[in-house]
Amino acid sequence: MSANAVAAAVPSTPPTPLSRDQADLLHRLTERLDGAGLWWLSGYAAGLARGQVALVGAATDTAAAPPVATTPPVSVVYGSQTGNAKRLAEKLARQLDAGGIPARLWRADTYPTRELKDERQLYLVISTQGDGDPPDDARALVEFIAGKRAPKLPQLRFAVLGLGDSSYPQFCSIGRQLDARLAELGATRLFERGDADLDIDSVATPWLDRALASARESQPVQAPRATVTALRPLAPAFDRATPFAAEVLANQPLTARGSTRQHSDRDVRHVELSLEGSGLHYEPGDALGVWPRNPPALVEAVLTTLALDGDAPVSHNGAERPLRQWLLDKRELTRLTRPFVGAHAALAGSAPLDRLLQPDNATDLTALLGRQQLIDLLRAYPGRWTADALVAALRPLTPRLYSIASSQKAVGEEAHLTVAHIEYAVGGETRWGAASHFLASRGDDDRVPVFIEHNERFRLPADPARDVIMIGPGTGVAPFRGFVQERSETRSMTAGASGRNWLLFGNPHFRTDFLYQAEWQQALKDGQLHRLDLAFSRDQAEKIYVQDRLREHGRELYAWLDNGAHLYVCGDATRMAKDVHAALIDVIAEHGGKSREDAETRLNDIQQQGRYARDVY
Repeated sequence: MSANAVAAAVPSTPPTPLSRDQADLLHRLTERLDGAGLWWLSGYAAGLARGQVALVGAATDTAAAPPVATTPPVSVVYGSQTGNAKRLAEKLARQLDAGGIPARLWRADTYPTRELKDERQLYLVISTQGDGDPPDDARALVEFIAGKRAPKLPQLRFAVLGLGDSSYPQFCSIGRQLDARLAELGATRLFERGDADLDIDSVATPWLDRALASARESQPVQAPRATVTALRPLAPAFDRATPFAAEVLANQPLTARGSTRQHSDRDVRHVELSLEGSGLHYEPGDALGVWPRNPPALVEAVLTTLALDGDAPVSHNGAERPLRQWLLDKRELTRLTRPFVGAHAALAGSAPLDRLLQPDNATDLTALLGRQQLIDLLRAYPGRWTADALVAALRPLTPRLYSIASSQKAVGEEAHLTVAHIEYAVGGETRWGAASHFLASRGDDDRVPVFIEHNERFRLPADPARDVIMIGPGTGVAPFRGFVQERSETRSMTAGASGRNWLLFGNPHFRTDFLYQAEWQQALKDGQLHRLDLAFSRDQAEKIYVQDRLREHGRELYAWLDNGAHLYVCGDATRMAKDVHAALIDVIAEHGGKSREDAETRLNDIQQQGRYARDVY
């Protein structure tokens, strides 16, 4: 639970009894705490207020209590890019707490590595992104464990749950690396590593069950003694499992006719949703989870191609519904996965597909998974599926996360999204992205099932006097619309909120693809945005990208960073984010008078300070 969720549960905020200096100190102390840390702090503060010391989730001695031998708590550490690893780690921590087992929950970038040598039981839940990269919040921890400074760990017992996408060659590679390295350092594996594909829960649920059972076997259950229970706010009524049906207030095109960028930027929409009555609260940097529905035309095409009856009842995992309903609401049709391709190759008896699945053809398989949908595979390589087997083989439909493009301080009980409508042609037929098409086709008064995915790693600085640099090409600009709104509202209400805002935006063409052009120009005029640099890649013979602007304005960029500015990057992880990262190293090396190695260290230091955050996908 994040600090904003705590605030949402309080009907009104009483006047603070703190002085300005005390309030500033509190902001600095809590700026980098995640939900678990804030919960602990709330219990500790409550204990101090009542003359006791309290640790939420663990027994604590008081002066009147006799000393009791204690067992080191279980540590649950997660590295998460999109929130799935975080969600699973929090679930495990709650289960341990409910079972009376002392536990500590750590986001990877808050974990004190000096304590690793003293750990007795450790659970790691970590995702792999892109071409085998760790999540941004776990980079330092992964490097530490893999490096020379990692201690020998003969006393440690551990288990690892890796999350990934089998469409990529380096599926769950970070989880595999950590699992092997901990064993190499002398630690004992509690049970085998879990490698969860996009169908996360099929692997994660039994792994969590084993983790809880192992903790019960090795940890004495402790009844709370002389503790103070922190007052915990009610959990929101709507979440991932029970989404809120948000009414569509607006659905407007942002790109003009004639936009030439393929696929995602052909049609970009600004969508406004009502959260009225939901109790949902978000901070700039958070994401809105959207549960999509597959296009009905695509569902009918699959049924026709396989000659299956859409009304046929299908039972799976204790649920029964018509096949058509499974395909509309419960199964993934627009994203192919390697396991399904393997299952279809066996069913179809296809030699070409069998060859494609060989390890030396990983590049070709990745290309097929990226450009084809289920219907294309079924038509290209015919095979006979039964309704039951098809539902069992397809992975569950999962929610899509969209960076929220608004601040609640500015828009109230609304959430705004910047949605790239994925729509393209294959063999004369239209293909869509499930969630983007679902959103793009919603009209006024339609409803969209949504929930909030908090992202504590991608937050504005607590000190409003700090400068911020925002790099967001394409739809990556979405969270920065919320950032500028938030900073504008804060500036109007808070003395000393003097931080400057610098936005770098890029897209193919100025005329057709300048997202939120009028808003940015007005923000410049009103002093809400202090600098705007643009990179329209195809408006001239030589392509220009945001990373080129970074190098071009390197002296100013370095000066902002050297004076304590916070830097944010949002957008494509596979190319843009890597190119921007390389450009930042170049800028620090050139204008800081450093070697490239020292510049990399400096950028890593800035990231560890919480001043360089990325929301990439």
